[in-house]
Amino acid sequence: MDRAMIEYIVKGIFETIIMILGGTGIGYLIGLPMGITLAVTDKNGIAPQPTVYRMLDVICNTIRSIPFIILLILLIPFTKLIVGKSYGTEAIIVPLVVCCAPYIGRVVESSLKEVDPGVIEAARSMGASKWDIIFKVMLVEARTSLIVNATITTGAVLGYTAMAGTVGGGGLGAIAIQYGYYRWNTLIMLITVVLIMLLFQIIQTVGMRIADRFDHRK
Repeated sequence: MDRAMIEYIVKGIFETIIMILGGTGIGYLIGLPMGITLAVTDKNGIAPQPTVYRMLDVICNTIRSIPFIILLILLIPFTKLIVGKSYGTEAIIVPLVVCCAPYIGRVVESSLKEVDPGVIEAARSMGASKWDIIFKVMLVEARTSLIVNATITTGAVLGYTAMAGTVGGGGLGAIAIQYGYYRWNTLIMLITVVLIMLLFQIIQTVGMRIADRFDHRK
């Protein structure tokens, strides 16, 4: 393997990290409020709003039901509108966000619904407002679960970035497809697969250690 390919792989690592951070970070800016709203407006939530819940529920289920590879293609016009092109690292972040935000909304909703209702009722009895219950009770009590789910989500985004390589995405996935598969270069394929596995292990290890640390602080 020549120096140019090594540099290309290093570039692919950084592109993959950028896609992970961009897709997950922006996804949480949308998905976290969505998940909080789902948990709060549910029939058993602190502010039931059936219409709002049903609308968000349909949006989440609809987007999550579309396979990511198909979503990539469907969003090509929207991606071009946002970033001016439909290929490359920056462009792939757009469908990553669209795909991840509803998923994040669901896992956040699930984490918040795990909070002991007795704790919420105790806060209510002491006169806590709905905002106080959300930010000082629900999010605090669910923090370990939220971190674990964020770790799982980030790992899933890594898998999506690899899949994006089949339709012009950058990163390690593109290298695996273009140089490993299309050119039948087994060495490149193995190297990219190992690097993707290492990135996944790093994400999983760091995320779970952070979750354990916050769990021990309870």
